[in-house]
Amino acid sequence: MDLLLKALIGAVVVIVIQLVARSPRPYLAGLVPLFPTFTLISHYIVGSQRPVSDLKATIRFGMVSLFPYCVYMLVLYVLVDRVRLPLALVGAALAWLLAAWPGCWLQRFLSGSGRPHSS
Repeated sequence: MDLLLKALIGAVVVIVIQLVARSPRPYLAGLVPLFPTFTLISHYIVGSQRPVSDLKATIRFGMVSLFPYCVYMLVLYVLVDRVRLPLALVGAALAWLLAAWPGCWLQRFLSGSGRPHSS
């Protein structure tokens, strides 16, 4: 039942994005996914099942994750004028992955759950 509720919330968000994209102000469709729907769910799950220190680590990591999102948006903004949309989206997603990797590595290192591997 819990997974069904999450899937339903995701479907509602997609429908809202579609409706807003068709409105006279389609740029607002970019704001809808920024509402912390899934963040609220994740913080509730972590906060109710784990210690507060884990929730705080999740919150800190969420703040760090804003950087890769900004990289994604910047790369997409630049690419949409230069290449077809699917290629621009792939390029922006790859840029997001490249920007997110150091944050994931650093979080793992700082949390003590693992040390970086030396080659």
